Amino acid sequence: MTFRTATWDDLGRVVELIADDAVAASRTGAYGAAHEAGFAAIEASPNDELVVAELDGQVVGCMQLTFVPGISRNGATRLLVEAVRVDARLRGQGVGRAMMEHAHARGRERGCALAQLTSDKQRPDAHRFYRSLGYAQSHEGFKLAL
Repeated sequence: MTFRTATWDDLGRVVELIADDAVAASRTGAYGAAHEAGFAAIEASPNDELVVAELDGQVVGCMQLTFVPGISRNGATRLLVEAVRVDARLRGQGVGRAMMEHAHARGRERGCALAQLTSDKQRPDAHRFYRSLGYAQSHEGFKLAL
């Protein structure tokens, strides 16, 4: 498996991977201008990376990595991991674990002190997976639609 920065040519597949999820399908929608605008913003940001995982030349996973500089924790930079998706046919085969190892390596390369993520409460399998990687459910997350 290889990891690389997503290109415009990958965007349709990334949207497909994100939408292939009962929780995210309705909030992701069909590929369109909003996804293209989001991709352009990620591509322009020095603190964001949209990463794809490839296996045998096919995109089988994706995730967004955001490097968040901060004041707390003695000025620590945090790695925020978002939109982690693995092709449904390959789940449970180590793809997600390899993706997260790549994310953690990128965080270390960028000087991050910790990695953090959120996962919808409707995803108990994902929660078990993240705990198996050493993530602690140490905080309650809050969201407000704007």
